[in-house]
Amino acid sequence: MTSATQDFVLNQTMLRIKDPERSVAFYRDVLGMTLIERFDFDAMAFSLYFMGYPTEPVPEDPRARAQWLFDQPALLELTHNHGTETDANFKHHNGNDEPRGFGHIGISVPDVYAACERFESMDVEFVKRPDYGNMKGLAFIRDPDGYWIEILSSRGLSGLILGND
Repeated sequence: MTSATQDFVLNQTMLRIKDPERSVAFYRDVLGMTLIERFDFDAMAFSLYFMGYPTEPVPEDPRARAQWLFDQPALLELTHNHGTETDANFKHHNGNDEPRGFGHIGISVPDVYAACERFESMDVEFVKRPDYGNMKGLAFIRDPDGYWIEILSSRGLSGLILGND
């Protein structure tokens, strides 16, 4: 880091979504994120939904909240192009089908196994369960648009990387 970049913040990752009701509910109810702000651009037929895990109170004043929002690290920006929710043939590329591109987002949890038991009780679709494959102790689930979400814990992942459990 240099002095020219010391105040830079990775603010957001944007995912295009088909149906905001389903996607916002998934990230809120399944992953526990807060819908921090929604911006509608009716003239351009799209809406933005900013979600994350705020560590301090979100400002109530709209101007203060918008400024605060764009100073936060690691938010998810869900972008909805109006009309896609009613198009039965519409689907976003999830990045993991061919041709591959975008891979996944990652959510750290205290206990991968407990989180996965909860996801299972909510009928969340799994790509990989914690003890499947060679990499034990981490999982991948799918959101309503088919995007992959890695579920990991700092303790488990550091053991995999460093070669000790």
